[in-house]
Amino acid sequence: MEKILRSFIVFEGLDGAGTTTQIRNLARYYEFNRREYYLTAEPTDNPIGQLVRKVLQKKIQTTPEALALLYAADRHDHIYNESHGIMRMSEEGKIVISDRYFYSSIAYQSVECDPDFVLAINRFPLPEVIIFVDTPVDVCMERIEKRGGEKELFDRSSFLSKVRDNYLSAFSSLPQGVRLITIDGSMAPEEVESAIRAELSSLSL
Repeated sequence: MEKILRSFIVFEGLDGAGTTTQIRNLARYYEFNRREYYLTAEPTDNPIGQLVRKVLQKKIQTTPEALALLYAADRHDHIYNESHGIMRMSEEGKIVISDRYFYSSIAYQSVECDPDFVLAINRFPLPEVIIFVDTPVDVCMERIEKRGGEKELFDRSSFLSKVRDNYLSAFSSLPQGVRLITIDGSMAPEEVESAIRAELSSLSL
């Protein structure tokens, strides 16, 4: 089993689930309580992550397998970069909060790639806590529509339905020591925030 990074919290969910809002709320909560934390996201803002974003925005076209490899390369740098990687921040004692991690690759890339291939290139340290904001596909699509602008590569109802199935499958067999918190993302944002805080408080996080 891969190493579990203590105080590493990963938020997962469909596009439009509301994870980004909740991560910002949690960061403000830690800030108010003077808890040391490091807020990050995938894809990153580093060069490889920027390339991933261009594919998602349909500015660059590539194969599903190449995109999966780009995600994995960005993630490797995200974890192991000596100046600002997750491993370094964890070793410094910070609570690390990430908007998405390799579970997103398992859920999204496995729709169009061989799931075994996706798993093979995503052998990374495990988070202590996964917060899965489980928001119905139709609610996610409504939120995506309200954003306006050009839809990203995966912003399709049929695709997101498969992604949710892949999430549920991945979360059904998590290793011992990884805590899954599932939150109903269709609730009001303040209710979601309250539920997340209560769950993390019970874990002394």
